[in-house]
This record gives sequence, structure tokens and C-alpha cells, in this order.
Amino acid sequence: MDLERRYGMDDTILIAGPTASGKSRLAVALAQAIDGIVINADSMQVYRELRVLTARPSASEEAAVPHRLYGITSVAAPFSVGRWLELVRTEIANARQAGQPAIIVGGTGLYFQALTEGMAEIPDIPEPARQAARAKLSELGPAGLHAALVALDPVMAMRLKPTDSQRLVRAYEVIEGTGVSLASWQQRPATTPILPPPWHGFVLNWPREQLYRRCDERLAAMLDHGALEEISALAAMNLDPGLPAMKALGVPELIRCIHGEIGRAQALAAAQQATRRYAKRQMTWFRNKMCSWIAINLQDSERFLDESIPFIMQNLLTRP
Repeated sequence: MDLERRYGMDDTILIAGPTASGKSRLAVALAQAIDGIVINADSMQVYRELRVLTARPSASEEAAVPHRLYGITSVAAPFSVGRWLELVRTEIANARQAGQPAIIVGGTGLYFQALTEGMAEIPDIPEPARQAARAKLSELGPAGLHAALVALDPVMAMRLKPTDSQRLVRAYEVIEGTGVSLASWQQRPATTPILPPPWHGFVLNWPREQLYRRCDERLAAMLDHGALEEISALAAMNLDPGLPAMKALGVPELIRCIHGEIGRAQALAAAQQATRRYAKRQMTWFRNKMCSWIAINLQDSERFLDESIPFIMQNLLTRP
């Protein structure tokens, strides 16, 4: 099949799916089939210290095909969708220059939305305002910061949970740094998308019970393959618990296990439950926000790749 002749190399393939859906394996297999480059669109797989717990591609998978934007930053550094857009723009351009299709894969719906639809442009926040927000969180805790936000920006405060420290800090620093509510910034016209059409979007769908089982089995396997050691090293860094990486799936529960607050079995069960809930939220996002994407409806884990690759290839060749 002369795919390079029949499929425009300026096109880009997007593969989204909930956690444990097999999207990384699919991206590698597809890249091998069409000589593509795999680019990360998962907000947690950017952290170099969390290979096991974020299910980053294995060393053998990374060796099989080019991978980009995996393990590129420290857990100690905040990482934003805006920063990802800057980096992914360069990687898409590099892939096109090399004459290879870019296969962007991940489970972070906001990344895909910003990539294909643009995002509200918010000015850079002055460092004093950023520091003030973090200091408030440290001094008052999430609930206290939420109360402070009620006084400054009641609209955003109503939208946020008192426990969501990451988003509370963001809302607080924006109102402090710009004098304008984050809600107002978000209502302004979006920037021009980095990836206008043509592109091909696919979403992996598993029956809910099968997906939940895959989530549970993968987390159990992670514990057998170094997740606790990974989290032990993370805990030793004494990082701000409000950092995004500290909220990665399984991190809060396994840190409690490392600290002796709960046992391994209890930590695993709690992490599995949190993962299933997150997978459910992802599926809802994809259903509501990506209804125009092509669904790959899956049933059989054993035949997963055998069914998905031909389906994608056929769609690449037949869609205008």
C-alpha cells in the first residue's frame, strides 16, 4: 500500500482515549506501519520522574519509532497547556519537514481542544503575583485560598472546588496579576488554532466494564514494576503538593502508603478507584467535545491492534 503517495504528509493523526485504553500501543504500531513520529498529548507523561505511574512508552517502544515530548520536564516545574502548544507546534513542523506523519496521542482532552480550536489568550502573569498565590496556598491551605478567592473573584470561586488547589492558585494569580477574572479571559475569542484542518481524529472506545478492568489490571502491574520505588523517590523531593505532578493518578494514594498511613492493598484499591473515576470523566469529555472524531469501538483486547490499524488506515485513505 503506497500510503505516502495517497495520504497527504501535511495531515496529522490525532489519537485520543481514556487511561488504559491502549492508545500508546496503537500509536507505536501505526507509526511503524506508516513511518510516523509519535508525539505526546498527555499532561502527566511530560514528567521525567514518572515513567512507570504515568504509563509512558517503554524503552523498547521508544526505540522502535521516534517519540517526542515524553519525559521532558521535572515534576518540580509546573507545566501548562500553553507551554505544550509551543512545543508541539515545533514537533509538528519538524515531522512535516522530515516527510513523516505526526501521530499525536494522549488522554488530555484540553490539549487536543487547544491544538485544534485555539485557546483564550491570557497575558503572562507577573512573577510577584504567581508567588503571592503560592504563598497564600501555603499559608491558608486550599479551603482558605478558596475563601480568599471568593472576595477577589466570586465568579471563578463558584466554579472551583475548595479542594482544587492547582486551579485555585491559577485563578488567584490571574485576578491578582491582571485585575481581570480568569472567567472573563476565557470568554474572549480564542487564538488561531495551531493545527487547522486537515487532520484525522480518532477516539478509542471500550465498554465501560472492560475499560475499568484494564485500569485495575494496569495499576496492579505498575506496583509490580517499580511504581512504589518511583513514588518513594518523588516523596523524598518534598515538593509542593499543589504541583500538577503530585496529583497524577495514583500519586496521592501511593505517597500515603510510602508514609505508612495505609497499606499497599488499600493504596492500590484507592488508586484504582480514582483511576476508574478519571476514566469516566475522560469518556464524558470525549463524547461531548470530540463528537466529530472517528470512534474506534473496541471489544477484544487480544485483537485490539489487528482491528484498529486497518480501520485507521482505511479512514486515512478514504477521507477527503
